[in-house]
Amino acid sequence: LARAAGLEPWVKLELTPEPRYLLPDPVETLKAAEMLVREGFVVLPYIQADPVLAKRLEEAGAATVMPLGAPIGSNRGVRTRDMIRIIIEQANVPVVVDAGLGAPSHAAEAMELGADAVLVNTALADATDHAGMARAFALAVEAGRMAYLAGLGPQRDAAEASSPLTGFLFESPVEKEATP
Repeated sequence: LARAAGLEPWVKLELTPEPRYLLPDPVETLKAAEMLVREGFVVLPYIQADPVLAKRLEEAGAATVMPLGAPIGSNRGVRTRDMIRIIIEQANVPVVVDAGLGAPSHAAEAMELGADAVLVNTALADATDHAGMARAFALAVEAGRMAYLAGLGPQRDAAEASSPLTGFLFESPVEKEATP
């Protein structure tokens, strides 16, 4: 219909055959994406956070990949962070984290992982102050992207001192220079 009306040929591809969890069908999503790309559509597929599927969709011509953070409407956050990290690392198309983001901090986390964007719906619809929540998400997305670009430090299993432990309290600058 959109193409017939002269609109952009963009289509968000969301195939969720199972009604309880609304998880995307990876097999049918890939088949449909291949067909729609051949017909000239710009395909934006909603997918499981599956790096192999994401790469296959990219190779099929998808304009982006949109892995879920958690099931649609669950507001549970980025539960698939490890797989999303791999998808982002391997992708040559934009990665949009879609579904499950229920708090601005979830959006910030997705952006800190290196996502190009997030798609948020339920968290805004469920909020008492829709506009206020939208502003909070906008700020979180901006902060998360800035943190990613600034270069987050590595996560470690053990503590690691980040301040000098010697040579800074009682030594004068002259003594420091003279010390070999």
